[in-house]
Amino acid sequence: MKQVNHSVIVTRLKRAEGHLRSVIEMFDKERKCVDLVQQLHAVEAAVANAKRQLIHDHMEHCLDDDASHGKVEPKAMLMELRALTKYL
Repeated sequence: MKQVNHSVIVTRLKRAEGHLRSVIEMFDKERKCVDLVQQLHAVEAAVANAKRQLIHDHMEHCLDDDASHGKVEPKAMLMELRALTKYL
């Protein structure tokens, strides 16, 4: 099941991909280390935000829908939530 927010997440990741390519070019141009670190931090934050949004989207749509329709046992849902939270 593809959630509505997946297209938003993919868009964010594509933007981060383009930003990362720019950072690689900055390395080729021998830009200052502080500039490189700042831009790498921005790429890292963009990917982390996309991951967080994916996890939240999964919890809101998949787990909630499965629980509402009795498709998953409470213990299994708890295990999945625990597995997801280690990535937050």
